[in-house]
Amino acid sequence: MSFIDKLIAQQNSGLNAFSGIRDQIKDLRTENIADLAVKASRLEGVIPLWYGEGDIVTPAFIREAAKAAIDDGQTFYVPDMRGTGRLKTALSEYQTRLYGKTIDVTRSTVAPSGMQALYIALALITDMGSNVVYVAPQWPNIHNAIHLLGAEPRAVALDFDTDWRLDLDKLFAACDARTRAIFLSTPSNPTGWTASREEMAALLDFSRRTGIWIISDEVYARLYFEGDVAPSMLPIADAEDRVITINSFSKAWAMTGWRIGWLTHPASVADQIAAMTQYINSGTAAIIQAGAVAALEQGEPLVAEIRNRVREGLDVAYAGLSKIPSLILPEKPRGGMYAFFSMKGVPDAREACMTILEKSRVGLAPGHLFGASSASFMRMCTFREPGQIRTAVDRMVEALG
Repeated sequence: MSFIDKLIAQQNSGLNAFSGIRDQIKDLRTENIADLAVKASRLEGVIPLWYGEGDIVTPAFIREAAKAAIDDGQTFYVPDMRGTGRLKTALSEYQTRLYGKTIDVTRSTVAPSGMQALYIALALITDMGSNVVYVAPQWPNIHNAIHLLGAEPRAVALDFDTDWRLDLDKLFAACDARTRAIFLSTPSNPTGWTASREEMAALLDFSRRTGIWIISDEVYARLYFEGDVAPSMLPIADAEDRVITINSFSKAWAMTGWRIGWLTHPASVADQIAAMTQYINSGTAAIIQAGAVAALEQGEPLVAEIRNRVREGLDVAYAGLSKIPSLILPEKPRGGMYAFFSMKGVPDAREACMTILEKSRVGLAPGHLFGASSASFMRMCTFREPGQIRTAVDRMVEALG
């Protein structure tokens, strides 16, 4: 029987279209809060704190910049896949100012969302049969993006007692000859754990000794409560170190729906990243990039306002949640925009989240979404009007306290 005859016989054996897709895709599912959202749709007065999104509309100065770009006719392709000249220059100036070290214009590439930037960084480095070691608990997109590319995701969990801590020896021990990158998010979604400068330096030293890349997701870097910006790889790494940082306009500039981010990388790989950008997404719309320029050039007061709003929401959440004896509340995070806590004697928080939704009308994200190491935890977004956070935790205290 010829190869074609075998294919025809196989097709006629009752196999459906699903059987013909890649193995890495067959078990891929959207990780979300669908069960809770369906339940919430039948309830009144639910305060939804499960999403990783703030509650303020993108400010007028950013919106007006995008509108002006539309009126100026900037509705064509952007020929430079790495971004418009204005935005690349603005990114260079912004990062140089923020970190006190020159970040050349050749080192940043714009992407339509931080997620696209992450995917490009991973696709640049990983291949079938390789692995990426990542720090957990972690946003589920990271594990699944690694898997989607055909690489093995290897989670190394933060230690937890009263706070989250990184065991560098354990992290490095998880690496082997097939490891292409170590991935971390700092400040972390969902824990708020933030790598110290000393930990960053140790990661960089390990990369220089082994050739393993460091991918540092710094999307929450400006939502840091001990300074203007969290510790970063950028001020300590040399321009050609194997380091890529990922960032986004979504959180610190209230631009989640705009879908724009960037990656900062060695200049030597800029051409390859530009080519990947062309074949993955063909670049980011000029009108969106115009809004991003305004955010960088005029947005420092906005960043400070958002940081203060998140911190106040976190303070309100901790003040209320600490009144519930059944909760295990870690030390207050140094950054990010979440309270992440568990309930005593509850190994899987899915049922607890459902109970809180029913009794308190408060929507929380169950910890299993962020990996097995955090299944007992629940995530509450604190980027909300503080009065709403206060109402939510008061309801929880009444129901659980």
